[in-house]
Amino acid sequence: MYAGYRYPAELISYAVWLYFRFPLSLRMVEEMLAARGISVTYETIRQWGLKFGRAFANRIRRRAPGRGDKWHLDEVVITIAGKKHWLWRAVDQEGFVLDVLVQSRRDKKAAKRLLRKLLKKQGRAPRVLITDKLRSYAAAKREIMPGVEHRQHKGLNNRAENSHQPTRQRERIMKRFQSPRQVQRFLSIHDPIANLFSRRPDQDTATTFYAARSQACTTWTEVTGVAMAA
Repeated sequence: MYAGYRYPAELISYAVWLYFRFPLSLRMVEEMLAARGISVTYETIRQWGLKFGRAFANRIRRRAPGRGDKWHLDEVVITIAGKKHWLWRAVDQEGFVLDVLVQSRRDKKAAKRLLRKLLKKQGRAPRVLITDKLRSYAAAKREIMPGVEHRQHKGLNNRAENSHQPTRQRERIMKRFQSPRQVQRFLSIHDPIANLFSRRPDQDTATTFYAARSQACTTWTEVTGVAMAA
């Protein structure tokens, strides 16, 4: 995978990890590497992110265990090139991001598109679907998955609403997104990496958290083919 690149694999994987794991801009990553005596431009880091980030994210997805059977769905408005769009996101009961979808609409058709995408990727319907009171969810669910229990209550959907926070951070760091394609492409790489490294509710002690983080680092080493930089 790294053939033809003059920079070592350890550096490439480390730069990609920094950019997608933390709320850093490309120029910030460039400066962090420069502080370690490594001269590489932010444009090179961007290209690494597009090529290697996608490959790493796909490998993480293939290794991921089956996700929960309770889906939390939510949508948030984002401004792209001065126009309003909607970022639809689904997470399970543990906070793992199942999928995201950027759309220009916030209606039944958009909700149906999200549900179809989720069913195709997850390979099964959820046991419970939790959303806010947007009527488009109920209308779409009746057609796509009529037998699934549906709970509509704003207070029940905090998990999905909180999952938007990293995206908001990135939106500020990146001085707003430039296109729907850019948002979709970035989050399709960012979210699997965040799923791998983020802390979960069951990691409620230092011992369980450190064990989970060690396992995440091991998985990252396996998907990138190189040990994490010290």
